[in-house]
Amino acid sequence: MMLDKIVYDNITVLNLLVILGVFVFAIVASRMIAFYIRRTLKEKIHEDTREVTIKIITYSLVSAAVLYGLIKLNINLSGLLVAGGVAGVILGFASQSIISNLISGIFLIVERPIKIGDQVNIDIHAGYVEDIRIISTTIRTYDGLYVRIPNQNVFTSSIINYVNHIVRRFEYVVGIRYSDDGDKALEIIQKVIADHPFALKNPEPQVFVDSLGDNAVNILVRIWSPIGEWYSVKRELLLEIKKKLESEGIEIAFPQRVVWFGDKQEPACR
Repeated sequence: MMLDKIVYDNITVLNLLVILGVFVFAIVASRMIAFYIRRTLKEKIHEDTREVTIKIITYSLVSAAVLYGLIKLNINLSGLLVAGGVAGVILGFASQSIISNLISGIFLIVERPIKIGDQVNIDIHAGYVEDIRIISTTIRTYDGLYVRIPNQNVFTSSIINYVNHIVRRFEYVVGIRYSDDGDKALEIIQKVIADHPFALKNPEPQVFVDSLGDNAVNILVRIWSPIGEWYSVKRELLLEIKKKLESEGIEIAFPQRVVWFGDKQEPACR
């Protein structure tokens, strides 16, 4: 029979088909398991943990299929290990950056300073972490661009993670006229902050006169907000503060200059 035909040594066509079938089965099984994990554990575990688990299962199944094939082909694994060691040394010198990225990728998966979906700033690239692979990390910038960063750069760079903490602070500098009531302005700003549902009471906001500028009394406003609402709160409060101050007769200062004409004692402002 065709299936019993010996290809080499004592390996038959049937043996090769079985090996191929095992390899295909490992790939299909890993895809099915990945689909099952993504579907059933979507709400139970973090996306980053799911993807790392899927990668480990996929690599394990494929590696097991390859090992099974090598054994069935009667390949001496001890000799293969020696040859692999020699080849590894050669490739190590030729591909130091790849090995470095590989090791850095393993450390990133173990240490987990960033997770898929985090907003980060790495190596001057700011945006959302799309994927963390063994060799590289992909970031989608706020402009919608995809940036692939080698894991060596990720691991050795200073990483700013904008969402790793549950709260985040932002601040404004509000300049009012010297003729306006400073105490009243502080009270108005504090009231606006207190009325916003996502402006936190603890840590408490800070509102105080920070400096006396050339054209304005500068009030520094510091506010804490939950990380999920941080950007919307920052946008909403600044406009609300401006509206409330103006409704109470307190105007935002603008640059002014005093000009003297000749011997006249009355200054003209513009």
